[in-house]
Amino acid sequence: MAAALKLMCVMGLIVLVSILEIGNVDAAGECGKSSPDNEAMKLAPCAEAAQDAKAPVSAACCDQVKKMGQNPSCLCAILLSNTAKASGIKLENAITIPKRCNFANRPVGYKCGPYTLP
Repeated sequence: MAAALKLMCVMGLIVLVSILEIGNVDAAGECGKSSPDNEAMKLAPCAEAAQDAKAPVSAACCDQVKKMGQNPSCLCAILLSNTAKASGIKLENAITIPKRCNFANRPVGYKCGPYTLP
């Protein structure tokens, strides 16, 4: 009888944990499990270049954009995020950064909001 009770408790615990895990599943968005606002913080080295089209683009900025540029939908979501807007970037300048970094494999023609990546 004690073995049966123990088995029932273990089974009940497994069911409970399963139910809790299902309720905690995070949907993956454009940037995977991280939000575009969180990812935007990684582009801090690009702030000046994103505000001024004539500002030089730093190597640190190009490195971050190259990492994130593998997923153009994430990069676009970052540029359209609340964090990016609050930082004062100009989308029309920010979308030129991959070109200004001289990336050969940039997503030319990718639509990001009202703009197309050059």
